[in-house]
Amino acid sequence: MDIGLVPSGPICDLLLQILVKNKEYKMGFSVYKKMTNAGAMPRYLSLSALVECLVHFCVPQLAVAVIGIILKHGYNVNVYVANVVLNGFCCNGFAVKAEEFLGELSRNSVCLDRVSYNTLIKGYCRERKLNEGMSVKKKMEGANIVPDLITYNILIDGNFREGSAEEAMGLLEEMRVKGLEPDYIVYDTLINGFCGKGDVDRAKQILNEMLGKGISPDRVTYSCLMRALCQKGKLKEAKSFFNDMLENGIRPDVVTFTGMIGGLCQRGSTDKAVELFNFMLEKGEEPTNTTYNILIDGLCKAGWLEDAFKFLEMMREKNMKPDIVTYNTVLRGLCDIGKVDGALKLFDLMLLDKNCVEPDSWTVGTLIQGLCREGHLRKAEKINREMAELKKVTDAATYTVLIGAYLKVGKVKKSIDLWKESLQLGLIPDSRAYSTLIDGLCRCSFINIAKGIFTKMRAFGPYPTSYDYNTLMAALCRESSIEQARVLFKDMVSGSCEPDVVSYNIMIESTIKAGDIQSANELLVDMQNRGLHPDALTFSILINRFSKLGMMDEAKSIFERMNTSGFPPSAIVCDSLLKGFRADGNTEEIIKFLHKMAAAGVVLDDELTSTILTCLCDMPESQDVAKLLPSFTQEKLEGSSITCDELLKKLQSIVPMLQTSAPQSVEL
Repeated sequence: MDIGLVPSGPICDLLLQILVKNKEYKMGFSVYKKMTNAGAMPRYLSLSALVECLVHFCVPQLAVAVIGIILKHGYNVNVYVANVVLNGFCCNGFAVKAEEFLGELSRNSVCLDRVSYNTLIKGYCRERKLNEGMSVKKKMEGANIVPDLITYNILIDGNFREGSAEEAMGLLEEMRVKGLEPDYIVYDTLINGFCGKGDVDRAKQILNEMLGKGISPDRVTYSCLMRALCQKGKLKEAKSFFNDMLENGIRPDVVTFTGMIGGLCQRGSTDKAVELFNFMLEKGEEPTNTTYNILIDGLCKAGWLEDAFKFLEMMREKNMKPDIVTYNTVLRGLCDIGKVDGALKLFDLMLLDKNCVEPDSWTVGTLIQGLCREGHLRKAEKINREMAELKKVTDAATYTVLIGAYLKVGKVKKSIDLWKESLQLGLIPDSRAYSTLIDGLCRCSFINIAKGIFTKMRAFGPYPTSYDYNTLMAALCRESSIEQARVLFKDMVSGSCEPDVVSYNIMIESTIKAGDIQSANELLVDMQNRGLHPDALTFSILINRFSKLGMMDEAKSIFERMNTSGFPPSAIVCDSLLKGFRADGNTEEIIKFLHKMAAAGVVLDDELTSTILTCLCDMPESQDVAKLLPSFTQEKLEGSSITCDELLKKLQSIVPMLQTSAPQSVEL
């Protein structure tokens, strides 16, 4: 009941403080508004409580405005309130803004503490900005604040997340030099880090060091190790740690079991994951939605859809409502194995059953992709349009899939119409959408339209990637517009977009094809000067073109370089060289090269077999072909292997008068 009385400042302060302390932020904010509307002047404690409310509402920018009011009223900002705002920025992904705020605090003579810097370091590490986090550590030391175990633990974890295990160990050593010994939290971080990168042996070394210092492993320690061992398929060792855990009086919880189930599913040991799940139930540990989602995901990936549905039903029986992740997992599993009818039924259930969660944009995208993959483009388009009307399509991703699918079957007009439709809906195409459209148009030989889209990207963004440049350059080279391709390539080299190996391969092939050997060699040198190394395709292109041009010395030289670079010769490369030697009439080189092929374990496909037979048919009848042929490797590829006997029999059927004595059969 409102009796028209305005509570005093101290009472308002006390009430707000109690509400915020009990995390009743909405009520606290309501009290603040009523207080100010009634004309009460907010004091420092009320404003401090308001800061916490705004940070909880994920609007740290407004909290900074309140800090301004506090300073304007002549109050000093204490470090606790400052840290609340810093944490608000960092938790919402605004670490840069947090550092700017930290600078403002310093300029306003707010004395920052270790928590302030640790909060900012953690914010940067959470955003995968490790260098910035290390920079804050230096500033911290410059402010005469000594990093503590928490500081080092955050940075060690950040380094592991970036795959920098040795840098993490360097920080551990630095920590020790400064007189800080790791506690169980730091050891857990180290063990988790090594387990995360699959180095279980190193993790066990850390565990032994931990035990040697009398620090007992906790549930986190065991959970990390057992999950990693399950991922490696070392189930006996995982079981041994499980027994140790029980002997040490540590009860495995749902997180422990979920981690192990996830590890087994990642390993593909889905049957063992199901066994562990049942064991977990026997021990009275109730699985969470996350546990079910991980197991259902593993079952779907293994193709065990019936079992996945059983666990989905089990969730319902236990009055656990499957969440959007659960439904999306099953729907993706159905689409992955081509059961789009089942996926459509599940999708309709999500739309119509009030007990189900509504589909999100990921659900729609997965279904559209599955339908397109199976060729149901009209159905996919209909669903996409209906979902767009219901605001379930929040980005251009589903349109990108549809456009790509229609371009794949040559329906360019339909693809362009869909592109226009997505723009009319206010959806902003991303880089992938543009890449899909350009690639499809080039494949359909609508290169002028593709060039127009590319030009629009350069003018208005998103800026073309190397993939876009490469797609357009390859299309221009295919239609012999090499000069236009060169213009694009020069644009890349000038700094617009860094060329990659694919870019150079496209230009080298088209340049050699045009007969400009000198320019091709210059491109090869420029490629290496940029720190790019020729790949198997680069070597294949050069060998193929040199062989066709009869430049066999150059082709042989590139082949030797290919071998020394660690690339095994492919059937295509061998075929090109053999055809080149045959054109030169060089029988001796053919035989030598066949022996090199055998030593390298080259498997003969139909094309290469045909080329060898043609080469052998050109040999003088006086030569004993059987003796000249090498002993080929016994390794085989499915559908492409042929025995030496079979090769000689084919040769005899082509040239019946050729006498051969077949050696012992050896499979290629």
